[in-house]
Amino acid sequence: MTVHFVGAGPGAADLITVRGQNTIASCSVCLYAGSLVPEELLEHCPEGARLVDTARMTLDGILEEILDAHRRGLDVARLHSGDPSVFSAVAEQMRRLDEAGVDYEMVPGVPAFSAAAAALNREFTVPGVGQTVLLTRTAARATPMPEGEDLATLGLSGATMVLHLAVNRIEELVEQLEPNYGPDCPVAVVAGASRADETVLRGSLSEIAGLVRNAGIERTAVVVVGEVLTAGHFPDSHLYSANRCRS
Repeated sequence: MTVHFVGAGPGAADLITVRGQNTIASCSVCLYAGSLVPEELLEHCPEGARLVDTARMTLDGILEEILDAHRRGLDVARLHSGDPSVFSAVAEQMRRLDEAGVDYEMVPGVPAFSAAAAALNREFTVPGVGQTVLLTRTAARATPMPEGEDLATLGLSGATMVLHLAVNRIEELVEQLEPNYGPDCPVAVVAGASRADETVLRGSLSEIAGLVRNAGIERTAVVVVGEVLTAGHFPDSHLYSANRCRS
């Protein structure tokens, strides 16, 4: 018996990977967060599979479902939105499975920041403009951020920053980022990336909070901050340069 932590992608059902879809189709038990994972993915489950919406379940309840499947020798597909390696709360589940001696694997998925980049038609690593992407969040009511990972400190580099789980605190975010990025730094907010109701907002740090509030965006959004969003004048990458191709 194996637990498969499957990245279900950012929202669009057709952004599941082939491996992820095949894994879902091979498991007799499927645990998914109904508020985040598209229902269409459940159509890949085998007939008669046990489907469990974990949206309102505690960690203990989720683990009991997994351990019950383990006792019955049934494989489990545990669906997480985006990619399970980022902000998925997979680590504590794997820790408990280690303690219980239950095998598991991770199946990568398309992360939200990739879907946001696609929605914006932008590359987040532009030569001469930005070659580093910081994926982070704000504390809010969630687990406190580790020391040294506050936005003021992270922003010292001026690197492209992608913030998850932060749009509902947009005014505080702006206040912490403006000293390093400046009020005119370009910002984009992508809500529901890849979904039918996808919403894209573009502006500067000084105006983005008003745009977000006017649009009524409160969740399921990423905030992207950095000059790469509007960069038009930059050197070509060395990847395809004539000098490199001749070497």
